[in-house]
Amino acid sequence: MTERYVNLDLPERTVEDPEKVAGLVRRAQAGDRAAREKLIQDNLRLVVGIARRFCGRGYEFEDLFQVGTIGLMKAVDKFDLGYGVQFSTYAVPMIVGEIRRFLRDDNPVRVSRSLKETALRARRAAGALGQRLGREPTLSELAAEVGVPAEELVAALEATQAPASLSDPIYQDEGAAINVEDQLGEEEGEEILEHVLLGQVLEKLTPRERFIIQERFYADKTQAEVAAELGLSQVQISRLEKQVLLKIKRLMAGG
Repeated sequence: MTERYVNLDLPERTVEDPEKVAGLVRRAQAGDRAAREKLIQDNLRLVVGIARRFCGRGYEFEDLFQVGTIGLMKAVDKFDLGYGVQFSTYAVPMIVGEIRRFLRDDNPVRVSRSLKETALRARRAAGALGQRLGREPTLSELAAEVGVPAEELVAALEATQAPASLSDPIYQDEGAAINVEDQLGEEEGEEILEHVLLGQVLEKLTPRERFIIQERFYADKTQAEVAAELGLSQVQISRLEKQVLLKIKRLMAGG
């Protein structure tokens, strides 16, 4: 099914020439339609690679490809040369994020209400249970906390989980793998989080720090909702969120 996109009109991806790409970005963002189309065409194979990772969940590849292309277009519009990363590095989480939002928004008709409710209870309970235990709870512990069999919990989490791992390679470019990255973009977190590989950084956070980031940027919850889950005030969550984002920034800088 993907072959028509891979073989028909898509050019081969080549190693990015930073100066050439920078010129295309400047022109595209200044309204040059030809430059915008060139950037999009040069990176459509990236969309193909990412869309493949999300197949097998009841959606046609063509639909995922079209949604991913919208993410690529947004990357062209929003990319800032000051980020200091290659355009493709920035584009990956934008494409992933667009597809994830599509799957999330369309998900209610594909995942039963009971499974969604179980998964929601489990994710809410995980933070509080982790705080009590001082570590990540095991599957059995979390199932007992929620009051469902472990098998049912696994089914619920799998039915509502993100379609791809942060560390899964989705495109191999001249020997260098481009990994799936979450699109977390939201205000302060956007510039820090949306264009970096997060897997190793998140592992260095405490359970509560990781829970706050996951709920705020992965689950799109408000500070008030996260505060209620942790038994804190919205002001406390706001302060903690800023502290965690600064910590992530330091970790990314090697500090």
